[in-house]
Formats: sequence, structure tokens, C-alpha cells
Amino acid sequence: MPQVFEGLKVADFTWAAVGPIMSRYLANYGATVVRVESATRPDVVRIAPPFKGGQTHVDRSAYYSIFNPGKHSLTINMAQPKGREVAHRLVLWSDVVMESFAPRVMKNWGLDYESLRREKPDLIMISTTNLGMTGPHAARAGFGTQLVSLAGFTHLTGWPDGDPNQPYGAYTDLVAPRFGAAAIIAALDHRRRTGQGQYIDLSQLEASAHFLAPVMMDYFASGREAFRSGNRDPQATPHGAFPCQGDDRWLAIACTTQQEWQALCRAMGRPELATDERFATLKARQENESELEGMIGEWTRGQVAEEAMRRLQGAGVPAGVVQNGKDVFLDPQLRHRGYWVELEHPEIGRHHYQASPFILSRTPAQLRPSPCLGQHNELVCRELLGISEEEYTQLLVEGALE
Repeated sequence: MPQVFEGLKVADFTWAAVGPIMSRYLANYGATVVRVESATRPDVVRIAPPFKGGQTHVDRSAYYSIFNPGKHSLTINMAQPKGREVAHRLVLWSDVVMESFAPRVMKNWGLDYESLRREKPDLIMISTTNLGMTGPHAARAGFGTQLVSLAGFTHLTGWPDGDPNQPYGAYTDLVAPRFGAAAIIAALDHRRRTGQGQYIDLSQLEASAHFLAPVMMDYFASGREAFRSGNRDPQATPHGAFPCQGDDRWLAIACTTQQEWQALCRAMGRPELATDERFATLKARQENESELEGMIGEWTRGQVAEEAMRRLQGAGVPAGVVQNGKDVFLDPQLRHRGYWVELEHPEIGRHHYQASPFILSRTPAQLRPSPCLGQHNELVCRELLGISEEEYTQLLVEGALE
């Protein structure tokens, strides 16, 4: 059957993570996505490790590959007037335009929404920036590695007696795309029904702060300000990661009910702890949490993490191995679901990609390898934009496509 987004044309001017993850959803399900890039200023993710085989190259980054399967790469020198003309033609060809620059950039190129909608009223455009397109700080550029602190996550991540710790990676880059993809789909549905385009202003700060709603609501309602608490949780004790046999092997355990706590005691061979006055209630366990964690750690140190997980889960105790990268890659559940797909990349050869995180029964995702830089210049210009061979050659000579 035709793919969900088959026939949809997308001009993707974004870079790094947020925009490419959004456009990946569309490409996975049939959209023609053209990534606008530049050989003079490549996407920062193209030069981010790890590189296949340890060879540093703009076409060998596993990071870039996993964000961009199934797309076309068109290199444009936006400093060249002829380059901007090509970008303009690409926009008029497209149904959806995506960009992640500071607010002034697209306007300086004449590619802002207000300019484009006069030529193409049904155009859908999304701008995804750190702080949104309006407001006193809108022009501030940056990355999710800084934004995660501005959003408040870093204040909550770490141990009570230690400094703030940043969550791994650019956390906001990994949550904001889900909002953007949903907004694009809603705008497409609106256009289908009304013929009207839409402009979407996605603030990554606001999208990610959404995930701190519980602590914000607590502050609004009670004035309590959340603080770093390590792995502990006010609604569950024990709640943490405990060391197991082997090098850096851990088991996460969380007991939210008395039944789970009692089942944990039996599984540990310590049923008497369930009625010990130090641990008999949630309040008592929290008052003696350090002592309790020490006892659980003594037990887990003698356990193989996977075996202990299965034993506890079988007893009704929420528990899970803290998996490393190798564990996730070999995870039998993910392999059963076909989560890892091996494709042949023109530069790095056989390479594993993440499949779509959801499966549509009638139109499952179809993955193709990520593109090399500028790999589809001629295809996009000649076949999609209708540029003649003579004009295409002139664009190459003038340096507009680099």
C-alpha cells in the first residue's frame, strides 16, 4: 500500500538533532525529505563521533546516520545569490518547510513564512529554536546541552550533597521533536480540510519544560521547591540502582506498594525485614533509607543482574537491569520487534539503524540509508526542481551547490 506520507515534499533546513528527528518520522513513512546542507559548514552532527571504523569523515558519523535515514542531501551555498535562488525554488516545490536557525536567518534570506506564504498560501512551515521566535531572549542561539539547564532539569539531577549533574546528551533535543512531528501532522490535516497552510513556532524550552510539570505544579500549589535527590523518590522506597556481580553491572529496583516491598523481602531471603519497625511502612523506610539500601546492595552484589531481574519480576517486584549500549543492541525484545535494521551505506558499508519506534500495521516504515553530503544534488536539482542540465552545470561552476 502507499506509505502514509507518500507524495509529501519536505524542505528541511534544520540541523543537529531536533529538526532531523522530526523529518525522519516523515521520511520513514514515505515523504520525500531534502536535507539542505553545506559543505563549507556541515551539520555539527556530521562531525560528531562515533565514526565507523574510527575514521573521522563527514559521511562516517553514526550519530548523523541514525538521525537521517531515507533523506536526500542537497548542498547549497547560501552566501551565493544563485544558491539562495535554488533554496527558494526548493521551498516553492515543498509542502512543508523546516528550519532551526536563529529568528533573523530565514528572513535575511527571504525565506521567512510571511514572505513565502504570499507565493504559496498552503505552505506549512515549522521553526524550531531554543526559546521560540518571539520574546526578549529569542535571538539567543545554543544547543540542548545548555538548554537542559535553562529548562530546570540540571537542578534536579544529581545527589543532594553534590553539584548539579547534566542528564546525558542534549536531552531537550530528544523530547521536543515529538511535539514538532505531531504539530506538523495536525497542520497537514488542517490543510487537507481547509486548503490553508500553517506556521508552527516550536520552543524547545517550552516543549521540554512540559516534562517537569509535576514539580512545577507542586511549587505552584505548595511552594515546595524540588531539589536533587539522587535516585530516590518520595512515593517509592526502595527506589534505586544496586550493584551486582561483574564489572559495572547494576539492577534498578522500585517498590511503590507494601505488597511489592514484602515480595522483595521474601525474594531476598529476608522475610523478617517486612515487619522490622525500621522498614515496615513507607515512612519508616524513608527515614532509614540509607541503611535499607546498604542491605539490598549486600544482597545484589552476590547476584547476576539478569537472573535477579527475572527472579524479582516473577515475584511481582518492579526491577530491571541497567543496560549498557551492548545490552540494548542485543536485547531480545528489541530484536524480536525488528528495532535494529542493517542497511548498506555508500561510505561506511553495513550499518545498523533504529527502526521506527511505532509500527503501523498497514503501512510499516521503510528505511533507506542516510545520505552522504551532497549525494543527491543532481537528483534534486534536475528531477525534483526541473533545473536544466546547462543551468545545473553553471550552478556547479559558480559554487552555488557546495
